[in-house]
Amino acid sequence: MLPVTNPHPEFQITRASHVSLGVTDLERSRDFYRDVIGLVVTAETDDVVYLRGLEEAAHHSLVLERADVAQAHRIGLRVRTDEDIFAAERFFTAAGIEHQRVERDYQGPTLQFRDPVGTLMEFTSSMDVVDRKMQRYNEFVAGAPQRLDHYQVVTYDVQRATEFWTGLGMRMSEYTAKDGTDELWGSWMEVKGNTHDLVFTNGRGPRLHHFAFAVPDGASLLHAADVAGALGFGDEIDRGPGRHGISNALFLYLRDPDQHRVELFNTHYQFIDLETPPIRWDISNPRRAQLWGMPASHRWFFEASEFPAEPVRDPLLQASPETLETYLGLH
Repeated sequence: MLPVTNPHPEFQITRASHVSLGVTDLERSRDFYRDVIGLVVTAETDDVVYLRGLEEAAHHSLVLERADVAQAHRIGLRVRTDEDIFAAERFFTAAGIEHQRVERDYQGPTLQFRDPVGTLMEFTSSMDVVDRKMQRYNEFVAGAPQRLDHYQVVTYDVQRATEFWTGLGMRMSEYTAKDGTDELWGSWMEVKGNTHDLVFTNGRGPRLHHFAFAVPDGASLLHAADVAGALGFGDEIDRGPGRHGISNALFLYLRDPDQHRVELFNTHYQFIDLETPPIRWDISNPRRAQLWGMPASHRWFFEASEFPAEPVRDPLLQASPETLETYLGLH
């Protein structure tokens, strides 16, 4: 049975907000996200770099933290007010969900927690405000990323993850299921009115598959690919350019110096009206992954960033997706 959205959650989540990554060479990672991706450096210290998209007024949407091991430290979502943080605290306490209040630079009240499938998350209700650069066209470089849009998490139990997050008010815009059933293999969930803020797909998890920034147009994807090639990162183009069936987005995926995966994308659609049902994709339909182009490589399907001290579990559902390698071997 498909999970049903709770129309009256205990607190209000508003959007995907920020992601924190552990990186082993802070300066090299900063240069990659600034020069190859095109993000703006807001602030930096010897151990942390804060970056944002060109149209973002929030202080940061990507935090790079110096670490001995490359991992995905936290996925961040915004809630509407401080009271929503306090309500989330009460809700998690009653539900027995691990959580703690923390102090995070440049952020208002912040609550860290672990969801039922082991995804390490944090909520915050505010950030320091900085100047938008959305009309500083002279500063648009590489892909000119505008704003953080969503995350995709690999999980061993898509059904359980989806039930938890729809219980907190997220709506499924699209999903993949075993042909002829409601056995969930992937769920695309949103709160801000487009196709997704948080995605869960079947696989060994919990692991962060990617985080994504919206770019102005399709030409920005091509320019980002050209810049990656010019700066010696051409081999780190992980997939694309192409167009997904799910979300209808043009996409380009790249790997950073620690192999964290970032997506640049454009042209998904609105999903606001409550009577609109989610779009279903059969797991056997290859158009869900790409309307055109070659299948993704083996590493795109099976590699992702682990969370600190969070054991990775084998998925409840077993699959052998067609990869680029198997496609070329058969054709």
